[in-house]
Amino acid sequence: MFGLTFEKLLLIGIIAVFLLGPEKLPHYAAQLGRLVRQLRDMANGAKDRMRDEMGPEFDDLDWKKLDPRQYDPRRIIREALSEDAPDKEQSAVVSRATPNPDGAYLQRKRAKENAALTPAAPAPFDTEAT
Repeated sequence: MFGLTFEKLLLIGIIAVFLLGPEKLPHYAAQLGRLVRQLRDMANGAKDRMRDEMGPEFDDLDWKKLDPRQYDPRRIIREALSEDAPDKEQSAVVSRATPNPDGAYLQRKRAKENAALTPAAPAPFDTEAT
């Protein structure tokens, strides 16, 4: 963990004995133990909460597939720019999008058309502007 070997931990312990002194060392060691225990409890609590919220899918999830370190941007770009014929699976996934009749763009367009047709609409500019 963090590249700490036994020799490095021993060296850190010796330096701590000299800096803190033998009187304060047990107190600070107990505080370090409590901190590690609290961090472990927090991590376990977060894991339990995720398991409760996700349900049984949490245990079946392959966490290695979601690791961002496995993605190579060069490979992704190379595959996207390759001129090879797409697989059958990929062509089945790609489909032409159909406009939603209740989409926000179409609603705004209809509202503008309706506003242009009403003669009582105020002018679209400020009459007092210079």
